Amino acid sequence: MTGGQAIAPATGSADAGTGRGAILRAARRAFTQRPYAEVTIRRIAADAGVSPALVVKHFGRKEKLFNTVADFGPDAAELFDAPLDLLGRHMVVTLVTRRRELKSDPLLRVVFSLGNQDERSLLRDRFHEQVTDALAARLPGRDRALRAELLAGHLLGLGATLSLHREGAGARVTPERIADLYAPALQKLING
Repeated sequence: MTGGQAIAPATGSADAGTGRGAILRAARRAFTQRPYAEVTIRRIAADAGVSPALVVKHFGRKEKLFNTVADFGPDAAELFDAPLDLLGRHMVVTLVTRRRELKSDPLLRVVFSLGNQDERSLLRDRFHEQVTDALAARLPGRDRALRAELLAGHLLGLGATLSLHREGAGARVTPERIADLYAPALQKLING
């Protein structure tokens, strides 16, 4: 599964009419809820409301689709695209906004993967490389790796909380308000 070329996930209206975003959302759900061997292109297509032929057109084989789902790079780049002094707030606002607009969390799939050991290892390794290591490389000062791991934990915790409380208080406020409350702890870790 590591040999496939990853394709950056579609965002916003770039996939309007193509079904690519719906396919990725369905594939993320499928690969996190069922082991790889149980996931089929046909079922992903049905969940996305598209034909299996469209899934194959966009992603080819199941292996390539899995590699796309396992690629955290584009999501991490978007989450980390801010100056260091604004990074904590940016990460929170971006994560909450993406969850609401795209109906998926950019990072949480690493936690819920039910695949075999190789699949879970691949997801964890990619997450570590593309999220934690990329963030550590941006941080100043001592304990960068530890602080990056703690920051990743905060982001995963926020995603899990928003998933658990889909209709809770967090669903009724703006991403900016959530950032007002949550980002200072992240920023403290960023600053060191």
